[in-house]
Amino acid sequence: MSDQQNTASDLIYQLEDKPPFLQAIIGAVTHLLAIFVPMVTPALIVGTALQLSPETNAYLVSMAMIASGVGTWLQVNRYGMVGSGLLSIQSVNFSFVTVMIAIGTSMRADGVDEELLLSTIFGISFAGAFLVVGSSFILPYLRRVITPTVSGIVVLMIGLSLIKVGIIDFGGGFSAKSSGTFGDYQNIGVGLLVLLVVIGFNCCKSPLLRMGGIAIGLIVGYICALFLGMVDFSQMSKAAFITIPVPFKYGFSFNFAHFLVVAIIYLLSVLEAVGDLTATALVSGQKIQGQEFQSRLKGGVMADGLVSVAASAMSSLPLTTFAQNNGVIQMTGVASRHVGKIIAVILVILGLFPGIGWFFTTIPAPVLGGAMTLMFSMIAIAGIRIILSNGLRRRETLIVATSLGLGLGVSYDPAVFHVLPTSLYALAENPICMGGVTAIILNLIIPISKETEPDDIEESVREEEV
Repeated sequence: MSDQQNTASDLIYQLEDKPPFLQAIIGAVTHLLAIFVPMVTPALIVGTALQLSPETNAYLVSMAMIASGVGTWLQVNRYGMVGSGLLSIQSVNFSFVTVMIAIGTSMRADGVDEELLLSTIFGISFAGAFLVVGSSFILPYLRRVITPTVSGIVVLMIGLSLIKVGIIDFGGGFSAKSSGTFGDYQNIGVGLLVLLVVIGFNCCKSPLLRMGGIAIGLIVGYICALFLGMVDFSQMSKAAFITIPVPFKYGFSFNFAHFLVVAIIYLLSVLEAVGDLTATALVSGQKIQGQEFQSRLKGGVMADGLVSVAASAMSSLPLTTFAQNNGVIQMTGVASRHVGKIIAVILVILGLFPGIGWFFTTIPAPVLGGAMTLMFSMIAIAGIRIILSNGLRRRETLIVATSLGLGLGVSYDPAVFHVLPTSLYALAENPICMGGVTAIILNLIIPISKETEPDDIEESVREEEV
């Protein structure tokens, strides 16, 4: 039985199934709980680092939610060539956070005011997004470059990189580090409680309980945190009643030097999107090779680009398919793209009424960390499965080992490549970029052996014994 058949048999609702309304709502809320805080966090991080006004920060958060809803709707419905037709959830791309902060900080140092700063950031984001749209047309010609081994490495690096985010939240988050409470009994206890509840419900035979495992774990953890006084509602008073999107609210400006840096990140985000979409197809029981798969990749990447065009025009950071939801699909057994339609509508509503959205940001870090640590590990496992689907012969083993070594290496100490030019260093210090680019280069330069090699160590041992 193939990996796709194994995965499909584990699913409660497959890609084209339409779950009953209640179960569809539970599935949608589970996905939202997995992505909501990571979705709004990039806007808050950038806004805080660039010392933007509270009103601006609130607007950026609202636009991130609305853009994510529009993008998710486009992905799951698959209009013509646009969209993957998978349960692909769109959200703000974390890869742009560091770049936008660096660009904004340099502009602040030059005395640029807030409006011109934002108009430049969103202007270059708007222009760069068309590179992603264009790249979708050449994906079919990149089969020699973007193999399952390369895609698997990217997915594996995404999962391994996100585990760090999950475990930091598990211990209390960055705020706990600054206050000296990181890893104390209270934070660890809440994180473990959520983790055990999620595992327990995912072991249940009841499809409904299995689907709601993550949501139940988060709810139980949230209630516990309430009694422990860990929930802060003070930020909710800052939210406006309703927010209406305004195209190019801060104007449109362009800086070619800044554009080049953003363009490189955009092009590398294509590789990340391919990895995410491959993982989504795999956990959804769909083929990860062949014409249909290539069509999904092209549509998914094109949707990524078009959504980032619209998001930048609405004053949101660029978007991409979110890897976290692949872990949710695996754990809940729900791969129905029709659940994505509900997610899209909810996201737009949350963006229009930011007070509702701010409520989700009150979830304490240990509550999120308890669930995310497990989900992000699932993403890494999906990457391993993709790698194994292409066989792990001598050549592939060398590519995987080198890419994993360099990718994980820079995550331990990003300064190792500090001698590189600024634009290249920004890429080399990113584990996903380093691992992915290394895999691509090695895949191109290491010759494919014409001899049949054993797929794994066990087969090699059996041959030697014979």
